[in-house]
Amino acid sequence: MKLLKSKRLAGRMPRREFLRLSGLAAAGVSAGALLSGCYDDEVIADDEDVIVFPVSAGYLLVDPKKCQGCMSCMLACSLVNEGVHNFSLARIQVTQNSFAPWPDDLALEQCRQCVEPHCIIACNYEAAFVDQTRGNIRAINPENCVACGACVAACPYQPKRPLIAMDNQFNGRKSRKCDLCANAPYHFAEQGGGPGGVQACVSVCPIRAITFVADVPIQTGDEGYQVDLRDETWQKLGFPDQ
Repeated sequence: MKLLKSKRLAGRMPRREFLRLSGLAAAGVSAGALLSGCYDDEVIADDEDVIVFPVSAGYLLVDPKKCQGCMSCMLACSLVNEGVHNFSLARIQVTQNSFAPWPDDLALEQCRQCVEPHCIIACNYEAAFVDQTRGNIRAINPENCVACGACVAACPYQPKRPLIAMDNQFNGRKSRKCDLCANAPYHFAEQGGGPGGVQACVSVCPIRAITFVADVPIQTGDEGYQVDLRDETWQKLGFPDQ
């Protein structure tokens, strides 16, 4: 049974998973809203056994060849979200291999706001959800989280994008992940974060190795999320333009 045909990328999931996730109303997302919230484009489901996620309104792209490994993005991320400077609490990670030649000595790893969010599909407690009130970002509701680690295990990337750590507000361990600073309680910008606001890592990077875009990146491999952010000045310094 063909429901609708789409011009835009949309994540798909088994209907039985959607029925389980329809309890997202507790997090402010209803099943009906989830179906109808794919912006102004049509929703696609080529088979009645699948359902779609609304795509996120924003994504972070990085240039690992431009990154200098200063880790300012990690410090800013932990500060606006947790109120402390702590590399272990950063939603974005800079990994280093001192024995590898450039450009393989550094990797800049960010949450991809996946079209098919494995973390949400894996969560049995409706803690990981699509936040329609903030541009369909993939987020965590700590009130529902039991720190089971399913979202971490389901993430297909290394290092894992969700992380679990102590949350003093709840006196226990909770999962957290990048939500584009939408729910950052210590944000420095008056307008806050989220797709329509300021992302701390983008704002603080001294060489602009991180950028924010609204268009859905290519979902296969790293090509869509690792891009060339170097201008003519960087080319004069000897950095390749690709």
